[in-house]
Amino acid sequence: MIYSLFNHFNDVLGARLFTYISFRAILAGVIALLVSVFFGDYFINLLKRKNISETQRDEKTDPFNVAKKGVPTMGGIVVIIAILVAVLLMGNLHNIYLILMLVTMLLLGAIGFADDYIKTFRHNKEGLNGWVKIIGQVALGLIIGLTLRYSPVTTMNEVVETRIENNVEVVYKTPDVKSTRTTIPFVKDHNANYADMFRFLGEENMYRAGWIFFVVLTVFVVAAVSNGANLNDGMDGMCAGNSAIIGIALLILAYVSGSTVWADYFDVMYIPGSEELVVFLAAFVGALLGYLWWNGFPAQIFMGDTGSLMVGGIIAVSAIIIHKELLIPLLCGVFLMESVSVILQTQVYRFYKKRNQHVRIWKRTPLHDHFRTSVDQVLKNDPTCRIIFKGRANLDHEQKIVLRFCLVTLILAAFTILTLKIR
Repeated sequence: MIYSLFNHFNDVLGARLFTYISFRAILAGVIALLVSVFFGDYFINLLKRKNISETQRDEKTDPFNVAKKGVPTMGGIVVIIAILVAVLLMGNLHNIYLILMLVTMLLLGAIGFADDYIKTFRHNKEGLNGWVKIIGQVALGLIIGLTLRYSPVTTMNEVVETRIENNVEVVYKTPDVKSTRTTIPFVKDHNANYADMFRFLGEENMYRAGWIFFVVLTVFVVAAVSNGANLNDGMDGMCAGNSAIIGIALLILAYVSGSTVWADYFDVMYIPGSEELVVFLAAFVGALLGYLWWNGFPAQIFMGDTGSLMVGGIIAVSAIIIHKELLIPLLCGVFLMESVSVILQTQVYRFYKKRNQHVRIWKRTPLHDHFRTSVDQVLKNDPTCRIIFKGRANLDHEQKIVLRFCLVTLILAAFTILTLKIR
C-alpha cells in the first residue's frame, strides 16, 4: 500500500526511495520482524487464556526431561501475519510473482491450520488425512507450474549484457521468452533446458514435453520441500532457524536474477519482475527471526503444521520462480537429510518385519531425534530391536543439535551461493 501510494506521488520528498528494491526489502524485513515479536507476545497470551496448547508431546522421550506439553501451538499464524503486513505495505501487489508467493503462503498455511485444528481441538493425534495434504500440495504445484507456463508476464531473458556507452549504462538482452531452462551448478554454462531431454520426440513436441516435465517437477519440489520442513520442525528453533538461513540465500539469488547488472556478471538468466521476490523473502526472513524470539529454547510457542508446511512451500516456490530448483538438494540439504532418514527407516523396518525381525537404521527419526534418543529408550519399547547406527553413548541437548543443524545449513547456503562462481 505504501509502495503504491508513493508510486503515484513520486514528487513527494523521499518518494523515490520506494523505487529501490533494497530499500523496500530492508523495510519489509524490519516490519515483519517487529510484527512477529509484538504480535507473537499477544498471540501467545491469547492462546494461553484459551488453553490452546500442545497435547501430543511426551517429555518422557526427552533424556533431559524438557517439558513440552502445555506450550501454545499454531505459531505459524504469527509468521503469516507478519509477512502479510510487511508485504501489503512494501510490496508491489500487481506483481505476478508476489501474488504467487501470497497464494503459496495462504494455501499451505490453511492446510497446516486444518491439521493443527484437528490435533488440538478434536484431540486426534493423526490430524488431517495425509492424502488431503498431498492433494493440496499437488494443487499448489499445478497452480505455480501452469501459471509460469501460460501467464504472458512470466518470461525470462536467457542472455543479458550491460555496457557503458557515452557514460550511460546500456542493457542488451535476448527477447523475452518462455523457457524451460534452469540453473545447474558447477558447469561452465549455468543453464540447462529440460526440453533437451526430449529431442527424440522432434523439435515441436520436445518443448511440450519439456513444459510437462517442468510442471510435474514443480509439483514434486513443492511437496518434497514442504514435507521436509515439516519433518525438520521437531526442536525449539530448528525449522525457523534453518529456514531463515535458506531464505537469506534465496533472497540473494532472487536479487541476482532480478537485476540486469548482476545477472550479466554471474551469467545467469534474467527474470523480469522477480525482484519483488526480494521484498517477500526479506519479510519472510524478518518474520522468522522475530518468531525465533519466542521459539528459541525453551520455546514459548510451537510453529505447528500451520507454519512448517507454509515455510517449506515458500522456499520451494521461490526457487522454482527464479529457476534455481535444482539447487534445492544442496541448499535444503538438512530437509533432504531429514526426509531420507524417515523414508529409509520406514522401508528397512517394514522389510525386516516381514521376516519377523525388528531392525532400525537409526534410533529414531527424523534424524535430529536420533541424537537425543538413547539405545535403552528404544530397547525398552522393543527389546528385540537391532539398531544399525547406535551413535555415541552420550546424548546431546536439543540446543546443541539445533545449533549444529543450523551451522550445516549455513555452510550449505554458502556453497549454494558459491555455485554462481564455481564452474
